[in-house]
Amino acid sequence: MKELIVLKVFIYIGIGGMAGSLLRYIISDQSTQAWGSSFPFGTLIANLAGAFILGLFTSLVIRQNRLTNDLRLGIGTGAIGSFTTLSTLSSETVMLIDEHAYLNALLYITISLVGGLAAAFAGYHSGLGEKEASSHD
Repeated sequence: MKELIVLKVFIYIGIGGMAGSLLRYIISDQSTQAWGSSFPFGTLIANLAGAFILGLFTSLVIRQNRLTNDLRLGIGTGAIGSFTTLSTLSSETVMLIDEHAYLNALLYITISLVGGLAAAFAGYHSGLGEKEASSHD
């Protein structure tokens, strides 16, 4: 019985992961077509959006226990986790450094880190009720 429960969780995470990674691919592909490949806008957009969405999801759904654990894992770990990517951020930064685009590498890391934290904070506080948000200030 426990094996079926674990398999069910894996399926939820796998479906979410497939959806999130495909969406990230589409965003990266479209941003490369729109702005070229000299700066990794697609990954930056996905990571900042994902940070906001995960912050919002955490305050609206996880903290308030609104979904089953399977759905929370499918959305949070699967979809949002595969939509955002530290490994691609790291790899793209190394490529920028290798291409001697040091300023772009520094901008990319700085915007990703500071912007990601700000986006997660904004998403989290967007999902809090007015009374709850004021108690966190």
